[in-house]
Amino acid sequence: MKLVTVAEMQAAEREAGVPVEKLMENAGLAVAQEAWLLLGEIADRRIVVLAGPGNNGGDGLVAARHMRDWGADVSVAQLHPRGEGDANLAQLVQREVPLIDMSQEGGLERLGEALAGAELVIDALLGTGRSRPIEGALADVLDRLRDARGRRLPPRLLAVDLPTGLDADTGRVDPRCIAADQTVALGWSKVGLHVLPGAAFGGRVEVVDIGIPASLGEKLQTELMTDRWAREMLPERPPGAHKGTFGSALVVAGSPQYTGAAYLACMGALRSGAGIVTLACARAIYPILASKLTETTFEPLDDTDGFLTAREASAVRRALSERVYKALLIGPGMGQGGYPQAFLSGLLPHLSYGDLKALVIDADGLNNLSRIEGWPRLLGVPAVLTPHTGEMSRLSGIERTEIQDDRLAVARRFAGEWGVSLVLKGANTIVAAADGRARISPFANPALATGGTGDVLAGVITGLIAQGTEPFDAASLGVYLHGLAAEHLRAEVGAAGAVAGDLLPLLPKVMKELRGENRLRAAPGPFGDVGMH
Repeated sequence: MKLVTVAEMQAAEREAGVPVEKLMENAGLAVAQEAWLLLGEIADRRIVVLAGPGNNGGDGLVAARHMRDWGADVSVAQLHPRGEGDANLAQLVQREVPLIDMSQEGGLERLGEALAGAELVIDALLGTGRSRPIEGALADVLDRLRDARGRRLPPRLLAVDLPTGLDADTGRVDPRCIAADQTVALGWSKVGLHVLPGAAFGGRVEVVDIGIPASLGEKLQTELMTDRWAREMLPERPPGAHKGTFGSALVVAGSPQYTGAAYLACMGALRSGAGIVTLACARAIYPILASKLTETTFEPLDDTDGFLTAREASAVRRALSERVYKALLIGPGMGQGGYPQAFLSGLLPHLSYGDLKALVIDADGLNNLSRIEGWPRLLGVPAVLTPHTGEMSRLSGIERTEIQDDRLAVARRFAGEWGVSLVLKGANTIVAAADGRARISPFANPALATGGTGDVLAGVITGLIAQGTEPFDAASLGVYLHGLAAEHLRAEVGAAGAVAGDLLPLLPKVMKELRGENRLRAAPGPFGDVGMH
């Protein structure tokens, strides 16, 4: 599903060639229809429309007119008078819709009385127009609305485009922002509704057509991942396939302190559908991992105190040349310091694009990379980097708070500067491509807040690349499958106590569900395709 920033929405409205009045009429009608659906019946229902001075408020006035015509008991509270020349306001006056002018003395008291009996409130105060802290009369209005929403039987709240106080681009929320039950997104949904904290304030988001040509959406570069999108991205599994059909992946991972990371990464790659996964690890930890990874092949490497060094980089290069590996993962649990840093410095400049389609760098791989001066120049093959906020701070040199303030902008900026596909992990993980495209995960799940889940994700992405999925798509699909598996896990065991390994058996299950493989089927026989029950 395509998402827009404020600038993109304004550009689309200009390019649409549709008069503002027509867009407003379409938007207001759509809001009124959603209000009817939300209430189930609209005749005689008590509704308060909070209307701001701009186009968002105009949408609210149009909605009020339609609801009045359908028999609703509607009142409209204006933040500021719109003037006698406003055609939409004039039509409400003709219909004798009660109007509350918040700029006049006693306006707040009248609003409080209207809210006291309201069954639905429509927030059409600011929409995408907020650019400064909420204060003054607007703050007073929201305080009255908050009081109404806090009563034992509160009115439902329907936001037009955005709840007032939610930043459309970043998802930041003003302290006075009030969470809506539903948001009617006009034309396209806004980025801020799908990243925390904003994602917790929009309620159910319904996107409605307001007359902007759909073709203008083709230029939009931000997308929300969905089941439908993921289904189309899944690698094909032809009936005549063999293990070579689904590619080979080489994983360089593990150290004496972190053997589990290597296990989780390899199993993530296998559970995503890769045909063959090989683990290149230090000989010191090989016996431990060989006892756990019975489906993985191995490249045991010499080591120094259990760590790979610059000397072992040539052994990995040799392994890559002797066997066709489509994907290479470096980093989970490899440890930090001089030895693994030297290993990376000795390996990365010698990787070349050919059979190897992409490189994934995760965890300690990223931490070591951040200490290598000019590291982006070392990436000779398409790369996927998977940092969490702390790792992103070390790689980029900017503060964590700056990253968190606008995760989409940060991910997009550095994916472009570094020429990589960047997975900025966290609630509503963002995947950005070097060409400016970005995808946002719909999942924010505390069940993933446990050690090792990132290793599983890195393995899943690597396994998808091995199957032939392009790096940016593999990173996006990996994030979605990983998040969807976590949703199933939370439904089964709750948000606390799950461990990373619990995700592994759920990965093939969620792929099966996405494909719609709900029952076993026999091969077609002489009488056609016969189901097995």
